Amino acid sequence: TLFRSNIYCCRSGSAADTQFLAEMVSNYLETQRIESGKEVAVVSGASLFHKLCYINKWGISAGIIVGGYDATNGGSVYCIPSGGCMVKLPYALGGSGSIFLYSYMDSHYKPNMTKDECLALCRSAVAHALSRDGSSGGVVRTMCITADGAEDSTTPWTAIPYTLERDPKYQELVKANLPYSSTRKEGDNVTDSTQ
Repeated sequence: TLFRSNIYCCRSGSAADTQFLAEMVSNYLETQRIESGKEVAVVSGASLFHKLCYINKWGISAGIIVGGYDATNGGSVYCIPSGGCMVKLPYALGGSGSIFLYSYMDSHYKPNMTKDECLALCRSAVAHALSRDGSSGGVVRTMCITADGAEDSTTPWTAIPYTLERDPKYQELVKANLPYSSTRKEGDNVTDSTQ
């Protein structure tokens, strides 16, 4: 979700809660930009989310990742998980599929990666989450935010770098787990139950 040309967020939890928070933060950031006459820092957006999520931690379901670029701090990423704490990290994970990715990211992330290496890592990580988590969606969307602006891309399921269904280690399991039930109904439906 776009806040400013230089700040975006990823939302997880209740869509209604996170959309409302995103709109509220976007309005506050626009007011701050108008009053100061300067572009807003990424930490300002993250801090607003942090305060709103923490104050309302018992009434909302929201996990937020705020990322962006500003002249003062360069590129930065902040994680605001459910409960409202705020942590600045080199990368952040969130949402239902993230449970499958912590070890993967710990072993594959390296400081000072190139843009192409970062995008490849993100696509691979999200593809692995898609394969294990039914709530993670069906495409991989990436957003690269630099001093030059934001560049987004979408990779459809047919082109993502990993799927459980295409992994050779799991081909025998695919055969054993048929896409239909072994107790499925074989005959046609009848229109009258007395027949």
